[in-house]
Amino acid sequence: MDRIESLMREFTEAVGVPGYEGEIFELMHKHLSPIADIEKDRLGSFISRLKGGREEPRIMLSAHMDEVGFMVSHFTGTFVRFNQLGGWWTPRILGLPVKIRTRRGEVPGVIASKSPFHMEERERKELPKLKDLYIDVGLSGKIKPETLGIRPGDPIVPWYPFTILKGGKTYMAKAWDDRIGCVMVVEVLRRLARLKRSNAVYGVGTVQEEVGIRGAVTSGRRIDPDVCLALEVNIAQDIPGSPEGSPEKLGSGVSICVFDATLIPNTRLRDLVADVAESRKIPYHFSAVPYGGTDGGKVHLNRFGVPTLVIAVPTRYIHSTAGIMHRKDFDSAVRLVVEVVKRLDRTTVQGLA
Repeated sequence: MDRIESLMREFTEAVGVPGYEGEIFELMHKHLSPIADIEKDRLGSFISRLKGGREEPRIMLSAHMDEVGFMVSHFTGTFVRFNQLGGWWTPRILGLPVKIRTRRGEVPGVIASKSPFHMEERERKELPKLKDLYIDVGLSGKIKPETLGIRPGDPIVPWYPFTILKGGKTYMAKAWDDRIGCVMVVEVLRRLARLKRSNAVYGVGTVQEEVGIRGAVTSGRRIDPDVCLALEVNIAQDIPGSPEGSPEKLGSGVSICVFDATLIPNTRLRDLVADVAESRKIPYHFSAVPYGGTDGGKVHLNRFGVPTLVIAVPTRYIHSTAGIMHRKDFDSAVRLVVEVVKRLDRTTVQGLA
């Protein structure tokens, strides 16, 4: 396992559902505090400013620290009921191994439903409803979840270990959305720290993106950036049932996102990034997602407007137990962001308006 793989394992196996991103904040602090000045906004977002460089233009590299998960709501006998945090397709939740983070430590369990062996024919044909699901932590008799220290409001995180798949080029883990962006922030700032820069670079880990893109609002106001690059996952479409002809495939390089439900990017910034990719022979493709959104959707509305673009890594099965990504795409994304930031001096940034 090389240095990047170790970093990916550290970030993906950490716990950080919306509202409980402290563990991810500490990881980013650990890796970036030697080369950056660190602060926290009042909502909990991580804000780092790379040491050296100039005061402006201010370049914001944003990734969200939270992952989709759940929160304890109440109990039914020995079983735990929950609310979802972020977008889930309910069939993906059934059978999901989880960990409940309590004051006394982690409590493992599994998300379950009424047994299909006890269902009528009609019930078996219907999609399960979230309200009918529960978490089984292995209790029986009169023992209540409260005795394990579980209480309403406790965060619940899916559990799946970081795994290097056969061939060594693809990785499977939970929470690629958006720990892959967090690792990109760390690695990009690490590389930029060795270079002379004509701008101010901010590496940001936002909170509560999965429940309304909230941390991007407060951190964007704090930094007041001149340019924002949101570092994200994108939805790989090289699996059965996906639209034919999509360029969004594992191993296809970095995604330059031209559209989503919250952001139509600055076209001059988009063209600059594509030109840099071509000149540096970095594999890339354009992508468009007609739904969903990222931190960029909020940051680009800051004050008088911020030239913003999403740069992403194609990933299979986001918002599920485990996603799969390709190392080549991550490396391409990091290289592209570094090369672009190097070029964002005052004159270039003024030309984006």
